[in-house]
Amino acid sequence: MYTNLILLVSFVAQIWAAPNKQNDGMHPHLPVNPIGSLKVDPAEDTSAYWNENAQKTVQEIISRQLNENVAKNVILFLGDGMSIPTIAAARVYNGGEEIQLAFDKFPYMALSMTYSVDKQVPDSATTATAYLGGVKANYGTIGVGPEVPREDCLGMLNVSNHVLSIGYYSQLQNKRTGLVTTARVTHASPAGVYAHTAERDWEADSDVLDSFKDPTVCTDIATQLVYGETGKNLNVIFGGGRNRLLPEEIEDEEGHDGKRVDGVNLIEKWLEQADDRQYIWNRDQLLALDTSNVSSILGLFAHAHMDYNLDRDTTMDPSLAEMTKAAIEILSTGDNGYFLFVEGARIDMAHHDAEARVALDETIEFSKAVQAAVDLTDEADTLIIVTADHAHTLSYSGYASRGNDILEFGGNGIDGRVYTTINYANGPGYKMSDADGSRHDISEDDYGDDHYAFPSVAPLDSETHGGDDVAVYARGPWAHLFTGNLEQNVIPHLMSYASCVGTGYTACDAAN
Repeated sequence: MYTNLILLVSFVAQIWAAPNKQNDGMHPHLPVNPIGSLKVDPAEDTSAYWNENAQKTVQEIISRQLNENVAKNVILFLGDGMSIPTIAAARVYNGGEEIQLAFDKFPYMALSMTYSVDKQVPDSATTATAYLGGVKANYGTIGVGPEVPREDCLGMLNVSNHVLSIGYYSQLQNKRTGLVTTARVTHASPAGVYAHTAERDWEADSDVLDSFKDPTVCTDIATQLVYGETGKNLNVIFGGGRNRLLPEEIEDEEGHDGKRVDGVNLIEKWLEQADDRQYIWNRDQLLALDTSNVSSILGLFAHAHMDYNLDRDTTMDPSLAEMTKAAIEILSTGDNGYFLFVEGARIDMAHHDAEARVALDETIEFSKAVQAAVDLTDEADTLIIVTADHAHTLSYSGYASRGNDILEFGGNGIDGRVYTTINYANGPGYKMSDADGSRHDISEDDYGDDHYAFPSVAPLDSETHGGDDVAVYARGPWAHLFTGNLEQNVIPHLMSYASCVGTGYTACDAAN
């Protein structure tokens, strides 16, 4: 009995003594189990504080006036892979549990169901067809309906299978249009604005050849950007991906080879289509633009995807907020309004690598871009939607005290070893057991490294998407329509209703 008691006391002592290890000093944190917790306001310890805050919110909600103006402008922000746990964790990363991101302040919100026609958990291609084109389709396809299986070249050539985006319909109403992304401009999400393809990976003709298809028949996405009915009419194209537009024998401005094998320089071909077109490739050129005097502009700021913000050369590479600001200023010079698509693409890519710190930092950069749009636009005539295409497997759990570093420990397991607040269901952060068979001691890792791969349950080279619903935030004309639980493909139909574009029922029809 005494032996068992000694073992129990020893085990409890191990748990309480489990390392609250300080990292490199750059990210100090509170202990996992401190006495008390961090308060933003000492008054939080009173019931009156919470009652007063709640009553203030009630008054704000009941005083809202419905905005039923026609939306002259529509901006769709897409946080790629920005799951609800990602948003909650990003708030803490940004300063505290109570900190609101820019879109948290929007008055209306819905949930979006993201599954595709053939998959429980979707990818960024089929979801782009849904939230931009209004039709759910098959995994890996963009801008074509569910009639087209993946890699069905003949099916994608049949124009009756094409799904037309809200960008296309906005152009029909003489609105200016644009896209901004931190990925390649030919990547799955931005391609949803202008492309029709049975394979998301066919970004250049060499990619089509890699699939043993004929690129003269299966038109690659970059070619559709330059010559396609919607792509060729875009006024603003900002992002990465020079390599998909340049031949392999040509180096770009930073010494990287192109990927095209047809010998066609699509950047030059894009410029040749009109005398007033401009091409830029670095931050200085972007910031030097006279945005009041730009008709059409192509800005390619990286040979492939743009760098993560934490790795970004701020002297050469613009931020997402800077690109967004310039795009809005350029598009605002038109008389008939505009449609703009803005993607924070690299939230998703960081999650795939289980690099939670990077993913949360990219979410904050995305929030800054949303705030830039809020600051530049008028809620009376501009509808802003913020959503995600799909979730990820990141979880936010444990019983860490208020104010604890979101990227450190959430508590201690019954084995006396710590576990992180942020974890993934699968991915490259899987930790093998120690030599003695015990759970890996995470406290010994260099978890303060920006690119540390956070723990996962199952080992995979790349963490998967999640199938849970994602949030939709709305501000501006007809924003109150974005409530409840929506099929993802309803989103562009509501945007079209608010802005009186497309072939469906619109606010202008209702007014007549």
